[in-house]
Amino acid sequence: MENAHRPKNGDFFAFAVFLAVASRESFRGAAIDLDITPSAVSHSVKGMEQRLGVRLVNRTTRSVSLTEAGERLAAKLRPAMTAIEDALRDVDQLRQMPRGTVRINASEGAIRIILLPILAQFLKMYPEVQLDIVSDGRLSDIIGEGFDAGIRLAEAVPKDMISVPLGGDVRFAAVASPQYVAEHGCPQVPQDLYRHSCVRFRFESGKIYRWEFERHGASEVIDVKGPLTLTDQSLMVEAAMDGVGIAFVPDHLVQHALKDGRLIRLLEDWCPPFPGLCLCYSGHRQISTALRALIDMVKENNPHAKS
Repeated sequence: MENAHRPKNGDFFAFAVFLAVASRESFRGAAIDLDITPSAVSHSVKGMEQRLGVRLVNRTTRSVSLTEAGERLAAKLRPAMTAIEDALRDVDQLRQMPRGTVRINASEGAIRIILLPILAQFLKMYPEVQLDIVSDGRLSDIIGEGFDAGIRLAEAVPKDMISVPLGGDVRFAAVASPQYVAEHGCPQVPQDLYRHSCVRFRFESGKIYRWEFERHGASEVIDVKGPLTLTDQSLMVEAAMDGVGIAFVPDHLVQHALKDGRLIRLLEDWCPPFPGLCLCYSGHRQISTALRALIDMVKENNPHAKS
């Protein structure tokens, strides 16, 4: 009996499977993360429950959740598994050629701007590295969700993470078509937006973005109203060009439309620049040679990057 809870062969894999289920709250999601079948995930969890003599997971046809015992086990296992992963990363530093999987979490726009230009070059240079890039607009917990790094706006980087500024300052633009302005006029201050039709943006979390303005140290947050809500900023630009209403988007998306007159910039003096995108990663863990290689290439290919 004294050896009943001592790890045996295969237990570390079972721990990883259980933690994946705990993180995703889904057998299928855990299977995708681990590249195994859902039945293998179910079999592994059942085996742990039988060996420990306690139910760890509540299963229904619609959901998966941890029992109290499962929550307590997961809380103890997470730091232990992280320590094991860090130990293996330390050994990996002895390899000259980077290898292994690097998981990155970023918005679709950040992936296109920062990562897409270097992907082919990076994978050709480091053939033993696999990049797992997840497009996510929810601002997920990078470390808690099992990612090695993420790309975030500087203001959204957790304080305990190391950040590498990448894209310089960014700026938002309130824009509308000439036809819309001719019919409805130009707002002079942010509060005027309440009298206008606006094209709203919905985050993946379901929340509606409230427009943020600033001038001479005074800030305004406007919960705009309008006939159209979208989850894609490029579609917001097209809707504005079609005269649906005023859109509020990163100004790099509207540079061409402003230049050729399809859109007009509004409230320009209320839209100052602010710190832009950063690549961020844990400040408490040894990073792999593969992640270090990716960081170095991103910095080399970005004139705004800082160490």
